[in-house]
Amino acid sequence: MTTVRPARPHQKFTADGRRMREVLTYSRRGARFTPSQQRAWDAHHEAWWIPDAAVDDPGFDLDSWFGRSAPLVVEIGPGVGEATAALAAARLDTNIVAIEVWRPGVADTLGRLAEAGVSNVRLLSVDAVWSLTNLVPEGGLAGLWTFFPDPWPKKKHHKRRLVNSSFARLAATRLMPGATWRLATDWSAYADAMVEALDAEPLLRGGVVPRWDERPVTRFERKGIEAGRTITDLAYRRS
Repeated sequence: MTTVRPARPHQKFTADGRRMREVLTYSRRGARFTPSQQRAWDAHHEAWWIPDAAVDDPGFDLDSWFGRSAPLVVEIGPGVGEATAALAAARLDTNIVAIEVWRPGVADTLGRLAEAGVSNVRLLSVDAVWSLTNLVPEGGLAGLWTFFPDPWPKKKHHKRRLVNSSFARLAATRLMPGATWRLATDWSAYADAMVEALDAEPLLRGGVVPRWDERPVTRFERKGIEAGRTITDLAYRRS
């Protein structure tokens, strides 16, 4: 039996046709491509990017977009794909879904994947919370990566942070027993909030860990270091 999925963010309307206000963990940024991004998009998006509306099909299945069944890892917010390409190249037997709503970042990632010679990543531009809730079954993840999510540093915006207690519960249920959720942030206050939320989740065990040496130092991370911010890595395992 197929199930009709709830409307995606940005697709919810009131009875009188007005768009519903939603608290989301991201804001839409510019969508204009540079020439190199346009070339990468033109060359690879049909093969490696999942159109937004595709997930509305009740029969949608992630494995079909890879043409195979394999362990699934989700990366939330790959940015321009520096870490994505390197980590995917070391995991060719894994299906990796990178969720990025910033379309120029998607194009950059496509280009980096092509340069690395990997084809085991699919890009998805649909809200991460919605996607994990509706597209990934319980126990369906072999891993989850959340590197440098938007810290939303102003107190009035903290409600927009991705990593909180409710998302910790969602992520924990999607991880298979023994699977690891790896996180990194360059905002110490957000790191503390992450630890508080994840420590409170009964299905997770972990905490602050040494820097994950498999994760390459990205341009974004270097900017944080240059600004004097401390990089915090976290790792939590599903019990």
